[in-house]
Amino acid sequence: MDFPRTKKGRRALSAVAVATGLVLTVAGCGGSSDGQSDKGAAASPAPARSSGGTGQKQSQAPQTQTDAALAEVKGENGLTLTVTSAKRDNGGFVTVEGTVTNNTGTLWVAADWRGDERELASNGGSIAGASLIDQKGKKKYLILRDTSGRCLCTQFTGGVKAGASAQWFAQFPAPPEGTDTVDFQVGAMPPASVELSQG
Repeated sequence: MDFPRTKKGRRALSAVAVATGLVLTVAGCGGSSDGQSDKGAAASPAPARSSGGTGQKQSQAPQTQTDAALAEVKGENGLTLTVTSAKRDNGGFVTVEGTVTNNTGTLWVAADWRGDERELASNGGSIAGASLIDQKGKKKYLILRDTSGRCLCTQFTGGVKAGASAQWFAQFPAPPEGTDTVDFQVGAMPPASVELSQG
């Protein structure tokens, strides 16, 4: 066995491995001639494109948030009703959705929102007494019900605590196709004029 030759071979391989590692490291750290990395150079045009219309983009963001509400009405000692959606569905009905916020200072149980009809009494605290009014066609549409008299709407089980909000929905027969705007009305709340959209 010739140990000195083996040691010399190992040193040569080690030197080649170290040199190769250094070359790869330097190549990986390289960038463009102006001192920016390739990643930074590719990303830099995005702010440049948006800088011309910065004011316009900033004004669009708040509009999107406010456009989420189709209508908002206040009444009944601090109660706020917001309508966020009113869509025609293929089945010949309209689904209206929104939120109710209780700023009355006490628990709100929706007692006068359930409607005066005896059939609706079994719905408890709900939005069963809501209606859509077609001013153009001079018609009032009552909430849809199933065969047992239950409304196709939200029931506020347990009420809504003071300072809290709750989501709701209600379904109605659809007005004729020519009717694009209706008034949503429930309880003693003022009517909320909403525009119908296609679902």
